[in-house]
Amino acid sequence: MAESWDDLQKRQPLAAKMLMNSLQKNRVAHAYLFEGVRGTGKKEMALFLAKGLFCRQPVEGVPCMECDQCHRIAQGNHPDVHVIEPDGLSIKKEQIRLLQEEFSKTGMESRRKTYIVNSADKMTVQAANSLLKFLEEPHPSTTAILLTEQMHQMLPTILSRCQHVGFKPLTPVFFKEKLVEEGVHPTLASVLSKLTNQVEEAVELSTDEWFVQARKIMLKLYEVQKTDPFEAMTRVQSDYLPHFKEKSQIDQSLDLFLLIYKDLLYIQTEKLDHLSYPDWLDTFRTDALQTSARQLSDQLAVLLEAKRQLQQNMNTQLLMEQLMLKLQGGSALV
Repeated sequence: MAESWDDLQKRQPLAAKMLMNSLQKNRVAHAYLFEGVRGTGKKEMALFLAKGLFCRQPVEGVPCMECDQCHRIAQGNHPDVHVIEPDGLSIKKEQIRLLQEEFSKTGMESRRKTYIVNSADKMTVQAANSLLKFLEEPHPSTTAILLTEQMHQMLPTILSRCQHVGFKPLTPVFFKEKLVEEGVHPTLASVLSKLTNQVEEAVELSTDEWFVQARKIMLKLYEVQKTDPFEAMTRVQSDYLPHFKEKSQIDQSLDLFLLIYKDLLYIQTEKLDHLSYPDWLDTFRTDALQTSARQLSDQLAVLLEAKRQLQQNMNTQLLMEQLMLKLQGGSALV
């Protein structure tokens, strides 16, 4: 999804400022490491940097986005800008070898060349060692941009040869605005902005009937368990278990539940723009007034413990039945 410079600045202001200064002062490093969680704009920023290096008519370092160079980079067919993606589960030595061969040739369009390695932490040991040699003896006018979510899985010798640029998780408020722009209903955008940092994933979930139903089930379960945890256990049997079957789905259900209790906390602290379920504000406001800060803290701890026990493969029905009982008391799961 193509993004404007204004979008990238809003999304990652510190990274954008650093790279813009480098372009304006013509002090672009020979190798960068863009590090941050999925969906934070690393690849978009890498392509922006590449456009800044090749653009025919940049304005104060900002690429025009209109010239043939910018268009070809955006479309992935510029002969001097190479993007390496994992081949299956890893980036293999052969991919790096072919890249080295390509870069031993004179640039097709200019003397400059740029390569972007996506998921650089997935390089095999052999590929990483080959890339290291490449970084140790950089070609003139060559810029490497490595993208990773797992910096700790990369060779320290590679890290030491790159300028590190950190990408922060998107703020839920900014992300919600982005989703609404993409056509997601504001009510769903509120909760989705807390569950993922990926615009594409959030848009897909917003039209997924399974997810829409999952949200309804967890809100109903919350309503029932407030007054009758035993009725809630019946609901676990009739509504919850048939809908949430895979471990990832169960984990997401606990996240949806956790966000309900976080909303109560936001209401108590008057942070209404942080709500995940703004359509439930009236109900939650009443509940927040009747819940002490201590009880709410205990309930949040119960939910976090349930997520931990899910990862230890605790039986789902037992986990949820305990959760219904413990939430009312606010005591930790045993």
